[in-house]
Amino acid sequence: MNTIEKYVERLMADSTPDKPLWNIEKIAQGKINGWNYIDGCMMIALLNLNQITGEERYFDFAESFIDYYVFDDGSMRGYKEEEYNLDNICEGRVLFDLYKKTGKEKYRKAIEVLHGQLLRQPRTEEGNFWHKQIYPNQVWLDGLYMAQVFYTKYTTEYNNCADYPDIANQFANVRKHMYDEKTGLYRHGYDASKKAFWAEADGRSHNPWLRSLGWFSAALVDVIANADAGHDEFTGPLKTMAAELAGNLVKYIDKETGMLYQVPDQPGREKNYPETSGSSMAAYFFIKGARLGILDKSYVEIGKNIFSSISDRYLSEKDGKLNLGGICLVAGLGPENNRRRDGSYEYYMSEPIVENDAKGVAPFLMCYTELLLAEKA
Repeated sequence: MNTIEKYVERLMADSTPDKPLWNIEKIAQGKINGWNYIDGCMMIALLNLNQITGEERYFDFAESFIDYYVFDDGSMRGYKEEEYNLDNICEGRVLFDLYKKTGKEKYRKAIEVLHGQLLRQPRTEEGNFWHKQIYPNQVWLDGLYMAQVFYTKYTTEYNNCADYPDIANQFANVRKHMYDEKTGLYRHGYDASKKAFWAEADGRSHNPWLRSLGWFSAALVDVIANADAGHDEFTGPLKTMAAELAGNLVKYIDKETGMLYQVPDQPGREKNYPETSGSSMAAYFFIKGARLGILDKSYVEIGKNIFSSISDRYLSEKDGKLNLGGICLVAGLGPENNRRRDGSYEYYMSEPIVENDAKGVAPFLMCYTELLLAEKA
C-alpha cells in the first residue's frame, strides 16, 4: 500500500458518519454533522478509488456512510430544501452509483428529492440558480460544481438529456458575467441585482479565489464526462471554455513552489500562499481534461507536477499519522450580516489554514485517481 492509500486508510479508520475526521468546519463549530457537500466530496473521491483500484473497502465505507444519512423515504439527515442551498446537491452525485450497485430504493428516492430542489430553486432573471436562499440573485463559481454535475447526471440518466440547454445557458452566463478579460480568470461571485455590499458596479466580486476556480474547472470536465455522447451542441461550448481556462490558469502556476496561490493572480503579495485544495482541483482538471481529449496531452505532466509539489510541501507525517496541510478552511461572500466576507484580498488571507479538511483532501484524492488512470493508459 502506497503513501496516499495509507493516508486514506487513516482517514477512514478515524471517522464515523456522525464524526468524520475530515469535516473540520463541523468539528470546529461543535455542530452535529448532517447532509453536506464536504462529506459528499470525500465520498465522490472514495467511489472513484473503488472504481479504479477495484478495492471494495472504499465502496463499502462510502455506502455505509451514506446509508446513515438517507432514510427509507428518501429524506436526508439534516437536509432542508427550504434553504435552497446548492451545496446540498453535491453529495447527491454518489447516490446514482450507490443505487445502481445496491438497488436500495431509498437512494433513488433521495435523488428525486434533490432534483425536486433544483426544479424549485430560485433563479436570476437570466436563468442561473441562486447559490443559496440567503444569497438572493447571487451566482458563485462553487455552485457550478455543487449543482450542475448532479443536474447533468440526472438529465442524462433519467430525463432524456432534456435539460442540457438549461445547463449550457447557466455556464454561458458565468462566462459572460464572471470572466475577467484582464487576468483570464473568473471572479469568485456575481450578483445579478448588483446590490450586494461586496459587488463592484458590474456585479462581480473583487478577486478570483483559487478554490472557486478549482470548483468551476472541475465542474466543466465532470459535466462533459457525464453528458451523453453525440450532444456536441451542449459539450462543444463547455470544451471551449475549458480549453480557454486551462490555457490561462497554467500561467499562474508558481515556478518556485509548483502550485497556485490562494489569490492566484497576486502570487508575490504579502501573506498569499500556495493553497492545496484549489491546486489539487486545477491538477485534476488538467489531467482529466487531457484524458477526455478536451485538453492537450501535455497537461497530464503539468497536473502530475502540481500533485507532486502539493505532496512534497504539505503531506507530512506526525506520530505515525499522515496529514495534508495548506488547506483554506472556508471562504465566501457575505451575507449582509457578515461584512468581513467582502471578497477583498485581505479577507481571503484572513481565513484559517488547516490540515485534513475534505475540501482539500477530496480534490487531492480525485487528482490521485486521475493519475492512476493516466498510468493505466
